[in-house]
Amino acid sequence: MSDVLLSEADMNFLVFDWLKLEEHLEGTDFDRDTAEAYFELSRKLAAERFLPHYKKADEIEPRLEDGRVKVLPEIGDALAEFRELGLFGANFSEDLGGMGLPQLVTSASYAWFAAANGSSVGYTMLTGANARLIAAFGSDKQIDTFARPQIAGEWFGTMCLSEPQAGSGLGDVRTVARHDGEDELGQRYKLTGNKMWISGGDQDISDNIVHLVLAKIPDESGKLPEGTKGISLFIVPRTLPDGTTNDVAVAGLNHKMGNRGTSNCLLNFGENGGATGWIVGEPGHGLRQMFMMMNEARIAVGFGAAALACRGYLLAANYARERLQGRAPGKADGPPIAIIEHADVRRMLLVARSYAEGSMALCLLSSALVDNESDPEDAALLELLTPVTKTFPSEYGLKANDLAIQVHGGYGYTRDFDVEQLYRDNRLNPIHEGTTGIQAADLLGRKVLRGGAGLQVLQKRVAATVGAAREIDGLREEAEAVEAAIQLVSETIMAIASRPPAEMLDNAASFMSGFSLAVVAWIWLDQAVTVAGLGNDHSASDVFRKGKVATARYFIWHELPHAEPFLAQAASDKDTIMALEAEAF
Repeated sequence: MSDVLLSEADMNFLVFDWLKLEEHLEGTDFDRDTAEAYFELSRKLAAERFLPHYKKADEIEPRLEDGRVKVLPEIGDALAEFRELGLFGANFSEDLGGMGLPQLVTSASYAWFAAANGSSVGYTMLTGANARLIAAFGSDKQIDTFARPQIAGEWFGTMCLSEPQAGSGLGDVRTVARHDGEDELGQRYKLTGNKMWISGGDQDISDNIVHLVLAKIPDESGKLPEGTKGISLFIVPRTLPDGTTNDVAVAGLNHKMGNRGTSNCLLNFGENGGATGWIVGEPGHGLRQMFMMMNEARIAVGFGAAALACRGYLLAANYARERLQGRAPGKADGPPIAIIEHADVRRMLLVARSYAEGSMALCLLSSALVDNESDPEDAALLELLTPVTKTFPSEYGLKANDLAIQVHGGYGYTRDFDVEQLYRDNRLNPIHEGTTGIQAADLLGRKVLRGGAGLQVLQKRVAATVGAAREIDGLREEAEAVEAAIQLVSETIMAIASRPPAEMLDNAASFMSGFSLAVVAWIWLDQAVTVAGLGNDHSASDVFRKGKVATARYFIWHELPHAEPFLAQAASDKDTIMALEAEAF
């Protein structure tokens, strides 16, 4: 039972029927058969090479020996096979050594690995995002030297943003980059400083590690520029092109609550004079460039959270079918029944399913939007939904994992069952790659109050879904509820915009919660519309169809109403939370 990962029926429905993958494949050398073969390969590799060491990687953490980080060998073995199959570069163009697959295909594939062993596959996510940034902004020589080996899976990559004194406040970065000449790789610098929370910061399972480091270039007087506009981005490899070791040292390892298979390091740059690095593009453009990698990572975090939530839900559902406890109502002398026959257990399973499958659908939708980014509407919607895609699965996927433990009862609280570890692993996701609070401020401050294009696209697409749902028996009231929720979002935005600027973001997290529930309710309604349109010759069973529609209706009627108090708080002109002085806490 513990080998369950994701629902193949649900993934196929989301990818092929709801998001219409075959339209994404038009004009490529791939078809549905190719995609299905790729998914089958992913499922098989995830189950056979990544899942078997899931618990072992949790028990045997990375360790620091003689200045190098040693990780569980099975992680390296699994990633070596991942590399041999060409999966590191699957969504890169063939010109760069990839397969040229759409993002929707590789994201759906990634979900299987994230469900099996998120900490092991996390190395691939960071590596791919690192290589994509260099391919977008680096010189031809930088791409050949540093991106191509990552696309091939021979080298791994990291992102080095946070510092011990700065955390997420990147304007306070104090890592210094001093010009050191020029060579065939571009303008060369010597970097000194410290970076914290570097996932994959060191390990012994790749030939090299390419660090992308945010740093500041001092002026002639030696003063560093203030704020984020003075941040530049540098390529700093662990091993230099001439084979010598760069001046990058591991100062320590972070011992985490979960997600332990991914090494997490404090790195010191320049203990012996300066770590050699090459600037990417022009000085002062570093944060803008890094946002490309951060946004990709944020969607990947959403996928990781959704995958853990889906696996936890499926494990709980299987356990509930097998665990016998109690009797049927009115049959005290009858035989024990499976706990799935108890109303409260079914309630917990339905809640968990609505969160988990809703999260997965949101993430896959975002991947489909990445494929269509050349379309202005899709690009605007992707920009709006990226913070939601990171946040909703992280927050509500964790709730789904909490319910999976509850369904297991006391057993769920023990390490004998995977649901305990799934919860611990998922607890990281509301924190890294931008906390929930940071995502909420980004959504409200940048994407809504200062933007608006994405919101208009969302409203247009919700209207289309609502119009289609009104034509379907059994979905008319649900359509009205979703339409009303989106209208309430618009009214809330107008109320927030009327507040003093200093107070507009005080309740950003409440806005994120209400907005996310409205978005996911729309996604559930849209799935129900798709189910209604499936022909009688479709492979989806009646049980699957009924389950999908029932879960959509549950979410709209019982979860969506929670959006109203969240949005009311966000719109309120009463004293905000900042009215309470710090000394009072």
